[in-house]
Amino acid sequence: MKSPLLTLPGAVPAEGVDEGVAAHYGDLFREQRALADGTGFVDLSHRGVVTVSGPERLAWLHLLLTQHVSDLPPHRATEALILSANGHIEHALYLVDDGETVWAHVEPGTQEALIAYLESMKFFYRVEVADRTADIAVVHLPAGSIAEVPEGTAVRETPYGRDLFLPRGDLESYAEKAGSAAGILAHEALRVERHRPRLGFETDHRTIPHELGWIGTAVHLQKGCYRGQETVARVQNLGKPPRRLVFLHLDGSEVHLPVAGTEIRVADDGSDGRKIGFVTTSVRHYELGPVALALVKRNVPVDARLLAGDTAAAQETVVEP
Repeated sequence: MKSPLLTLPGAVPAEGVDEGVAAHYGDLFREQRALADGTGFVDLSHRGVVTVSGPERLAWLHLLLTQHVSDLPPHRATEALILSANGHIEHALYLVDDGETVWAHVEPGTQEALIAYLESMKFFYRVEVADRTADIAVVHLPAGSIAEVPEGTAVRETPYGRDLFLPRGDLESYAEKAGSAAGILAHEALRVERHRPRLGFETDHRTIPHELGWIGTAVHLQKGCYRGQETVARVQNLGKPPRRLVFLHLDGSEVHLPVAGTEIRVADDGSDGRKIGFVTTSVRHYELGPVALALVKRNVPVDARLLAGDTAAAQETVVEP
């Protein structure tokens, strides 16, 4: 969905998955600094919004999600995954319950498949699942923001800021009061700095939660009864994941960033060496310079110098080998 905020001065449309909102508004580093300082906002109105209502909503979702939500208190934000039968990540949900309804935002374009799965699992539970993407827009306020939140708005309060579920028709009027707009590239740069994975970026068809550090934040290890739980338990108790997420400091002398999918090799093996991973997200950070997240084989030494394509990269451990 195309955001009306693309008419703001300096707005440059994002491409790919984030199409529909602004990539930036003319000054990428200023926008990053503003978010880091707790000012401004990010238009995330392209994200899917799904609600679950009904008296059995939490008990029902508890059976389907990787997170423990049966006793989720009202207004406490959490995140959860839906896995395949083999434990591979299929959906990531960022949710909050307001006491009557569970509100979740998900990756753009994934809400239809998510709703189809949820509907197939309703059976006799008293729940109602709805796609609210057409009438609800997500807006992110950074941590420390003092921007006003309209009364009655569902809010996810997290250490990284607040996600607001606003009526889409109020988006423009809210933007006038919320301070300077920051684009999705600034939001992504801070996400990468915080080592936070994103579905479809750090994941592929065979990613399991352990590889990305989603254990604890999105996966509760003391609950069972969800699809893919056997894989989670087996890896946790008996083994290690085949890959691990790393943070890369890239050579700042290069003009171009290595794009997602760029092959990674051990630098000592040269550019013809064996592929040991790939870049998932690369950004230019206002303080750290060019940085990236990447997936590499678990047995790659943590002190090994790497090459992302032709770009030298120093790794920082996110998930322990």
